[in-house]
Amino acid sequence: MSEKVQPRTLPGFMELLPNEQILFNKMKEIIQKSYEKYGFLPLDTPIIEDAKVLLAKAGGETEKQIYRFEKGDNDLALRFDLTVPLAKYVTQYYDKLSFPFKRYQIGKVYRGEKAQRGRYREFYQCDVDIIGDGKLSIINDAEIPSIIYNTFKKLGFDDFTICINNRKILNGLFLSLELENKSAEILRIIDKIDKIGADKVKAELLNDTHPDKIDTIMKFITIEGNNCEKIKSLEDMNIDNEIFQEGLSELKEVIKYIKIFGVPEENYKIDLTIARGLDYYTGTVYETFLNKYRNLGSVCSGGRYDNLVGYYTNKKMPGVGISIGLSRLFFQLVDNEIISASKEAGFDVLIVSMTDEYEACAEIATKLRESDIRVQINIEEQKLGKKFKTANHLNVKYVIVIGEDEVKNNVVALKNMLTGEQQTVTIKEAIEVIKDVK
Repeated sequence: MSEKVQPRTLPGFMELLPNEQILFNKMKEIIQKSYEKYGFLPLDTPIIEDAKVLLAKAGGETEKQIYRFEKGDNDLALRFDLTVPLAKYVTQYYDKLSFPFKRYQIGKVYRGEKAQRGRYREFYQCDVDIIGDGKLSIINDAEIPSIIYNTFKKLGFDDFTICINNRKILNGLFLSLELENKSAEILRIIDKIDKIGADKVKAELLNDTHPDKIDTIMKFITIEGNNCEKIKSLEDMNIDNEIFQEGLSELKEVIKYIKIFGVPEENYKIDLTIARGLDYYTGTVYETFLNKYRNLGSVCSGGRYDNLVGYYTNKKMPGVGISIGLSRLFFQLVDNEIISASKEAGFDVLIVSMTDEYEACAEIATKLRESDIRVQINIEEQKLGKKFKTANHLNVKYVIVIGEDEVKNNVVALKNMLTGEQQTVTIKEAIEVIKDVK
């Protein structure tokens, strides 16, 4: 007899119990329906791509995390995000698409990074992007927070904040101070302001930067007030730089239209410390936080980019988009007991037979399914009590029992597993009772 292999799941790969998977699928469905409500079209790119195509833009740590392998003469790689495949897609099918092209994609991506709690090597991302041909109106940047707001409201959250900034404002500020070569390090220090406070941030910045320039930076990142007051403070800084002023103009336009798109003011704010994607985002940037759980980090992020397809074509195709890391979000919400998987059944009715004849079970199941009722048949040779125990374990709302008398009289015994009430009804009446509860 051969030795048995111990079953195990590789680190960094998520597997869920059925009730957890039901909750996960509901979240995924809510996100999909929210994206579709805004007119985004579905896209499903291959998980495996030609490595040369997929890695055209990669480098550094990203390239080290790629799952890459050979099959025959083919050099292949697993996609590590949904953005690079989008760039390939819009370049390849450019002549067949209508622009602006609005697409959503919900799918698994793969990164060979160190597996940690809540950080996976295989995980779902839920992306929406709007791609322009040559140009893309800034109003699209204002619609994105509306998508975030409606999605998280549908997911059951109320107390969250969409933080907004514009990279041009930051870049213009650094250019005006002749600190563009130090911008990455300065932004890295600024990013710690919530953890270490403004005084320690200033002390770190003073290590190798002139005090007058640091004062301007600190004045910038500590601007307070509501959105209108922050814009007024930015105007009052009188930064004489074209890029800064362009970013400020875009930010004003975005803030104006976010309100028109119906996002309540308590759910979005200008945050001048948001500076994601140093080498990627070129304009508006977003990060979304659950206010009571800031320790979770951003639960939805993204922004405006101008060079999506630069590695594949000379065409200019600017875009704006966001991504929800669903696997990580799900883990964090469950782990922090913000949501929990109920023992809700994945179907509505369990049909059991008191005889060893199952033709009636199959016929009744077919009729119920034709009425969009989810049905499972238990056709195992078990005692009736065990079948009811199974129904309780699965938290099924109803059990239909079929015996010789029921078959003879063309009726069923319908038992409500919540109340214990049992009634003899026709198939049509059973359908009405079950659907009324649904």
